[in-house]
Amino acid sequence: MYQVLGPQIIADLVKDADADDPEAEVIALSPRTLLATNRFLCEICGKGFQRDQNLQLHRRGHNLPWKLRQRSTKEPRKRVYVCPEKSCIHHNPARALGDLTGIKKHFCRKHGEKKWKCEKCSKRYAVQSDWKAHSKTCGTREYRCDCGALFSRYILYYYC
Repeated sequence: MYQVLGPQIIADLVKDADADDPEAEVIALSPRTLLATNRFLCEICGKGFQRDQNLQLHRRGHNLPWKLRQRSTKEPRKRVYVCPEKSCIHHNPARALGDLTGIKKHFCRKHGEKKWKCEKCSKRYAVQSDWKAHSKTCGTREYRCDCGALFSRYILYYYC
């Protein structure tokens, strides 16, 4: 599911870059894993879940054996996530992102398919929440110059 890079490999990849935490575990997830929405599936009803613990709680409803992981008493090792796209700046462990949600949204926004399109301006988005936020304000702020040009940002209008 993911590849863990050891400290020596990290040192080789980082070279002269100053990583925030050289002891952090660098995780490289596959594009398929980053784009997956429901990775954990119930074998009885096929319902999908984003986290294993949610699946385990669901399994109780089917009277199946279930097990929740207990929190560890030892200090967890910090994890950082690199982008699988080799040309991306976040592919470098020194520029890795600090949480799983961040790397998923980054990969989807920058390298994923843009499925949602604004009906007003035709701008496309890969993340539905970005599209919804844009749709709420698209076309509401317009600045018309004396020359007839129309701007969506005041700063552009100001310098016309």
